[in-house]
Formats: sequence, structure tokens, C-alpha cells
Amino acid sequence: MARRAETIELAVLGLLHEGPMHGYELRKRLNLMLGWGRVLSYGSLYPTLKKMLRANLIEETMSTKTPGTPVSKRPRITYQVTEAGNREFQRLMSEVGPTAWEDDNFDIRFAFFSSTDMEIRLRVLEGRRTRLQERLDRVQTQLAMTQKEVDRYAAELQRHGVESVEREVRWLSELINAERNSVTTAVPDKQPPAAPAADQKL
Repeated sequence: MARRAETIELAVLGLLHEGPMHGYELRKRLNLMLGWGRVLSYGSLYPTLKKMLRANLIEETMSTKTPGTPVSKRPRITYQVTEAGNREFQRLMSEVGPTAWEDDNFDIRFAFFSSTDMEIRLRVLEGRRTRLQERLDRVQTQLAMTQKEVDRYAAELQRHGVESVEREVRWLSELINAERNSVTTAVPDKQPPAAPAADQKL
């Protein structure tokens, strides 16, 4: 599986690709992207930022104090992506492979889909759907084998898991169809446009 630090790095590059941010704002946006079940602490964020600074993927600037600012108040550090960071972000977003449709990495990739070509989006969506379908088939087989051996609460939890995966598979199928239909509708109609109907007299 993609390591958590690499997933955070991709997310940071994507967010800073939109514009400079300070650490607090970065953490807030990252937690929104990662979901409530995966709260990101400063202890996880700042080591990643330091690593990215050393790699010249991002750079930091100190905000200047404005007149009237208390002396005790420390200047705020703002992070922004470098040219090397932009290239790395584009490279990561153009990769298509198993890590692109793993649980954590897929969510981040999907959040920045507007930065990728339609063909890459389709391949990632299809890969994710195939992965989930395989997982669904495996879970349903296990459920059928163990249904008589578990109590009703364990069975309910398994059923909930199956339904969650089924919903995501349907959602992915809708997205894939929408992507394909957008290509079809983008092709100009070769038939000449119909002549406007004559105005009817009232």
C-alpha cells in the first residue's frame, strides 16, 4: 500500500498547487480531504513538510509584521510549491497503477482530478472499480461461508460492508459513464443545424 507520508505529500502538493498556505490551513484542508476517521496531527504534517523543503518541492516564506502587531506574536510561515514541486505533482497525477486506486491514495487523486487528462481519469476510475469488484466478490464468498457461524451483529457488520462497496461500485460506474459520454458529446455533430421554425402568428 502507498505509505501515509507519500499520500500526505501528494495532497500537500495538490493543495499548494492551488495557492500558498500556512500550516494551520494546510492541516485543516488535509483533514477535510482525508475524512473524519483519519485526522492528521501536526506531528505527521510537519515532518512531511520538512522533507519536502529539503527536496526543494516546496518553499517557505515568513509573513512580515504589520504595524500594530504585538511584538510577542511570531511571524507566520507560509508554504508554496516550487517549479520542481509542480513537476512532481504532475508526474504523480499522471501515474496509473495499483497505488492510484488504493483507498487513501484514490481519494487524494480524485480530489485533484481536474489536473489530469480524461484518459488518466478513466483508467484510475476503472482500476478502482475493478479493485472494489474483486474485494466485493471475495467478501460475498466469505459471507456465504460464515453466515451460519456468526451472530446477528457480526452478520450485520458484514452486510453493511458489502453494501458500502456496492454503492461505491455503482458510483464509479456512473462516473465512468459520465466521462465517456462527455467525449461523445464533445464531438461536433456533422449534420447541419435545423433551420429555425417560422414564427407562428397568434
